[in-house]
Amino acid sequence: MRILIVKTSSLGDVIHNLPVVSDIRQHFPEAIIDWCVEESFADIPRLHPDVSEIIPVALRRWKKNLLSSQTRQEIKAFRQNISRHNYDLILDTQGLLKSALIVRQAQGVKCGYDASSAREPIAARFYDRCFAVSKAAHAVTRNRLLAASAFGYAADPDMNFGISAPLTVTDWLPGSPFVVLLTATSRDDKLWPESHWLELAKQLKAQGFTAVYPGGSKVERERAARLAAGQPGAIAAPAMSLPELASVLARASAVVGVDTGLSHLAVALNVPTVAIYTATDPALTGVFGSGFHRNLGGKAQIPSVQSVLDALGPVLAQ
Repeated sequence: MRILIVKTSSLGDVIHNLPVVSDIRQHFPEAIIDWCVEESFADIPRLHPDVSEIIPVALRRWKKNLLSSQTRQEIKAFRQNISRHNYDLILDTQGLLKSALIVRQAQGVKCGYDASSAREPIAARFYDRCFAVSKAAHAVTRNRLLAASAFGYAADPDMNFGISAPLTVTDWLPGSPFVVLLTATSRDDKLWPESHWLELAKQLKAQGFTAVYPGGSKVERERAARLAAGQPGAIAAPAMSLPELASVLARASAVVGVDTGLSHLAVALNVPTVAIYTATDPALTGVFGSGFHRNLGGKAQIPSVQSVLDALGPVLAQ
């Protein structure tokens, strides 16, 4: 049996889909599982040993230069790539028009959410088989229930993201226990005040934990450097690839992060995680896993430093 999963973006959504691979492998041990994903997030399914072939797509980049000859050539190559295999089943867990159109390029029985369940109901018109899944369930659970319906098995209560971090050289990390602080996110209204991060780092230092601040973009790295300079011993991480950052997260005693896909990655790696929400409701898309995790805050809320320390208490005490 050969299967294609279509879950292209965003980072958190791709991470939320990893348990689907583990579930399918559990029920169909011989299955070959391919995954179509945005090129910038391809390193995530690569972390799962049961993903066979990654089929990268570049919708985000293509739409910026849709009329260029290079874009047209890349789209043609993508269509040839995704149609190379005759799949026994193609599963779209994204539920958007763009993902449904990608599904139509592949060969095989096409499955997805029905119109009442999909994020964009029009997507259901492009599937051969449609399934109802409650919108009230968490995103991880929705993905798993859709796959269970499509493949005809009962979803196991136990959940397994199935990934492990690669071993990378991180000689800049402290020799003592450290906590990774993920301060960057996609929108300014999702940020936590810098004064709160500084106070949290101070309190963690008093308990013997070094604060480590990663940053991706120039603005994020500047913030990380500014925050690290505000607490003696804190570390602003160097620029890292996604696999390198996964390696750092996996070695941390804990992770504290705002509403960002990297907080979900920490949970997927089974690292104790506290996620801070200031502009969105974490009920349906907050961090979710089988290990220690806490979601704090919500829309128009600013969780206190003390609430984060209280949530971390059981972890730091160990």
